[in-house]
This record gives sequence, structure tokens and C-alpha cells, in this order.
Amino acid sequence: MNLLDNAVKYSPAGSSIRVSLHIVGSDTGLAQFVELAIQDEGPGIPEGAQQLVFDRFYRLDEARSRDSGGFGLGLPIAKWAVEAHGGTINVKTSFPTGAIFCVKLPVVTGIRD
Repeated sequence: MNLLDNAVKYSPAGSSIRVSLHIVGSDTGLAQFVELAIQDEGPGIPEGAQQLVFDRFYRLDEARSRDSGGFGLGLPIAKWAVEAHGGTINVKTSFPTGAIFCVKLPVVTGIRD
């Protein structure tokens, strides 16, 4: 939810937010992991700050973050939750503007009640 909330918050009115989900298989044809991508048309994140946005209390634009009430904890919490489930999360700048957040989570098989 945090990734979608940020995409809406930082995208201009009337812009698009794209959400995609891909299932990635192994050589045996079984699903290995799923990849969720959220792409917005906001201001983007400079390359030098792309890893910093996952640090607690880091805010790319402190003035903008204060206006929207952010504490710089949403993305670190999202990263913790993804990693706690054996996944990864990253961000890259989209062309010409915006950001793409990608979450990869492993597919768990053989779960029993």
C-alpha cells in the first residue's frame, strides 16, 4: 500500500500509475517468484538517492515531505516487510519522469494446513 500511496502522492493530477504483476518460472516450469512493479509519472528519484530512500527517516525533499506529513518511514517499513518474506525491493528512475518500484517475492509451494 505504501508504494501505491507514494505513487499517487507524488504524481501530478491526471497522470498515470501503472501496476503490473509477473510470474517468473524456473526451468521446470514452476513459478519461482512474482514480481510486482509500480510505475508513476512523478518527479523521479535521482540515482544517488535511490538506495537512501529505504533508510529510516531519509526524505528526498524535506519540505515536500513535511507538507504531506511524512516521517521517512514508509519505504523502510516496506523494505523490511518484503525482506522478511524472502524478497527484494528496489527503485529506478523511469524515462522521462517518474519512478518504478519493483518487489520480488518467492513463491512458496507445499504449504499445508
